[in-house]
Amino acid sequence: MAAPTNEAQATAFHGWKVVWATFMLAVFGWGLGFYGPPVFLKVLHEQRGWPIALISAAVTVHFLVGALSGANMPALHRRFGATPVTRTCAIAMASGLILWAAARETWQMFAAALLSGTGWGGMSAAALNAIVSPWFVRKRPAALGMAYNGGSIGGVIFSPLWVAAIAALGFTNAAMAIVAAMLVIVWLLSGRYFARTPEQMALNPDGDAPGDPPSIVTSAHAKPLPGGLLWRDWRFATLSAAMALGLFAQIGLIAHLFSLLAPALGSQPAGFAMALITAMAIAGRALLGWMMPIGADRRLVACVGYAAQLLGSVAFYLADGMSVPLLLSGVLLFGLGFGNATSLPPLIAQVEFVRDDVTRAVALVVGMAQAAYAFAPATFGLIRAFAPQLVDAPPGATPLVFVMSAVLQALAIAAFLAGRRRLQS
Repeated sequence: MAAPTNEAQATAFHGWKVVWATFMLAVFGWGLGFYGPPVFLKVLHEQRGWPIALISAAVTVHFLVGALSGANMPALHRRFGATPVTRTCAIAMASGLILWAAARETWQMFAAALLSGTGWGGMSAAALNAIVSPWFVRKRPAALGMAYNGGSIGGVIFSPLWVAAIAALGFTNAAMAIVAAMLVIVWLLSGRYFARTPEQMALNPDGDAPGDPPSIVTSAHAKPLPGGLLWRDWRFATLSAAMALGLFAQIGLIAHLFSLLAPALGSQPAGFAMALITAMAIAGRALLGWMMPIGADRRLVACVGYAAQLLGSVAFYLADGMSVPLLLSGVLLFGLGFGNATSLPPLIAQVEFVRDDVTRAVALVVGMAQAAYAFAPATFGLIRAFAPQLVDAPPGATPLVFVMSAVLQALAIAAFLAGRRRLQS
């Protein structure tokens, strides 16, 4: 019998099955844990009459708990295994969402946020990185890009699905139906694909044959940073600052963008414009994953993506709430860098830290970014509410919102470049 070819080995490599299972985990993680709470805010305000500010506080608690949970995912995976941790987080997410829907007192809403936030941490970016990274070195950009695209697909599916299901079934029944599907799929996939590591299956990263030389992408400047040394490392500090600043700008603007586009475009076209941002994010992330050379300066690549979002913010500013071509240009530019703001920092960490430190560094960087952007929608809302407005300004003309976004993106670029200079010195 002929030996299997390298192509056949690559096709059958278990790591790609892990990627697709993680893709599905991201679909549910983002669909329920990221895109669900904004819908819950509107529904609870309308059905219970609770103040927007109070519900927003509960949503913030959800994201803050998610950040803490996500930061601990690598350690939990090492101690208990990815399968039981993922299943436990799925149960926490399900319990929390049902409690969100069934809440009749405001304290129940905050209890729901504690549960759903815990579940979100086990299905968010840090968890995906911890699951996928052991299987890939050279092909990690493509693998992580594919896995993270599940989050974008989750937004496309679940944003309208939550609205339609709640309208048809009621909030509680809709939540029970959706979380039941999530539990079944995540339970089966995690048991089948997350239970074993490459070492347990005697497989090399990237599907390489046993005799192939190992792929090395770690910088020669990288050194072990056990314990508190990681927190004092300049590369870690600049990477954390860059991701937190970039995502604060991104999430803050995206939370308000629909209402800022609708006056000029109309509600339905504005909805399509938001979908276009998601489509551009998927395309940008996929192209980067498959086309970025292994030796590329990943901080410079990140700067290009953040610069695209900065230019998008400038286009929104220049549109003054009226120019449709400029608004659509802003959508295309902002969307082009949208997805890579999440997927590039873990790839930068892969180069700049030794293997044993990568998952811990990524979890902490992502956790701090999530904790920061939890406050972004409210901060941008305050700018909209209290910024001076011209009497005859169009409804979508909120220049300080776009200035804030552009400034934060510029600061993120500066942080990436600052870490790059120190790395090369």
